[in-house]
Amino acid sequence: MPRALITGGAGFLGSHLCERLLSEEMEVVCMDNLITGNMENIGHLIGREGFIFVKYDVTNYVHVPGSLDYILHFASPASPIDYLKLPIQTLKVGSLGTHKTLGLAKDKKARFLLASTSEVYGDPEVHPQVETYWGNVNPIGPRGVYDEAKRFAEALTMAYHRHHGVDTRIVRIFNTYGERMRVDDGRAIPAFMSQALRGEEVTVFGDGMQTRSVCYVSDLVDGIYRLLLSDVTEPVNIGNPDEITMLDLAREVIEVTGSSSRIVFKELPEDDPKVRQPNIDRARSLLEWEPKINRREGLEKTAVYFREKLRL
Repeated sequence: MPRALITGGAGFLGSHLCERLLSEEMEVVCMDNLITGNMENIGHLIGREGFIFVKYDVTNYVHVPGSLDYILHFASPASPIDYLKLPIQTLKVGSLGTHKTLGLAKDKKARFLLASTSEVYGDPEVHPQVETYWGNVNPIGPRGVYDEAKRFAEALTMAYHRHHGVDTRIVRIFNTYGERMRVDDGRAIPAFMSQALRGEEVTVFGDGMQTRSVCYVSDLVDGIYRLLLSDVTEPVNIGNPDEITMLDLAREVIEVTGSSSRIVFKELPEDDPKVRQPNIDRARSLLEWEPKINRREGLEKTAVYFREKLRL
């Protein structure tokens, strides 16, 4: 059986990837130091044949006994509330963690997939964002700890690919939502969901006219899996190009949850991107991938999960 290491495997995306690779008859080594991951996300996998959990910080030397065919590096705080609270850890896992896992891939002759992000585009001056766009990032702003960590990780990945011949893949992940997001995650959909379901005021930053394009988690995982098995070494955007303003998204969440919450506005955070929309032509042509779950369906599925989490 093919054998894969997933760093950050107890996180939101990592846990879904663990499930997907197990369903594809792979053995999975899930590695996480649990600073933002949660054992609840993988509790149902513990004891399952072919699944191993290792609590470990990948910014240290990484050793995995036995062979590895794939390494998926997903370890990193990903929510602004997390990486603003953990700036040094975020920079370390993007730099040292990427270095250590690439070294492991080189040693094991494993295919390496880096979880990068749409944040490498910063506050973009090109819209929608294509993979050939170099981005508009403030390296010393508060969000720079995440944005630049991922940009460095991409540069290091390509250096290992070109200099050492490591077989690499880079996925640029756009806003994703679904089951296993934390209630206190801080990103738009978990915040809107938890506020609406509790009957609290729903907080929208700025005037709410900034846009995002949100992708349901099962679609994203399918795109990542297709990229992993492809021969595409250049970065690939994976996300849903259906763009919506934050104000309209808040209204949709209120409607889906049947809430009577009202919307309130707060000051826009520093360097918050005004627009975010993936151009997915590369994913469509090279991976034959595009999202299948529309936003309404995805929000309804997510609302069921949040009701259970909030015990409502």
